[in-house]
Amino acid sequence: MGFFDLFKGADINAKVAEARQNDDAILLDVRGRDEFQAGHIDGAVCIPLPEIAKAVRLYGTKKLYVYCASGARSRQAVAQLRAAGIESAENIGGISSWRGPIARG
Repeated sequence: MGFFDLFKGADINAKVAEARQNDDAILLDVRGRDEFQAGHIDGAVCIPLPEIAKAVRLYGTKKLYVYCASGARSRQAVAQLRAAGIESAENIGGISSWRGPIARG
């Protein structure tokens, strides 16, 4: 590992694969609904950042893999989720780095 590797975020591709191996995991897209409809990772659930409290009620005991467009909103969402007691929430970055297929609708 090089010095600059310390500053890299999670690899969304590896983390999606990890999430898909865990039946209790939720892949959470915190972009707006219109962004989600335009294209998302298959199997993801959309709860926009302003509505993140819904994720606490719906998925409080699950491992949450959180992404957005670039990683900024998902970082905010994870901070809010952890403040609400969901320590298992993880920011996996932005869909802009996703190399897999994009689901629509």
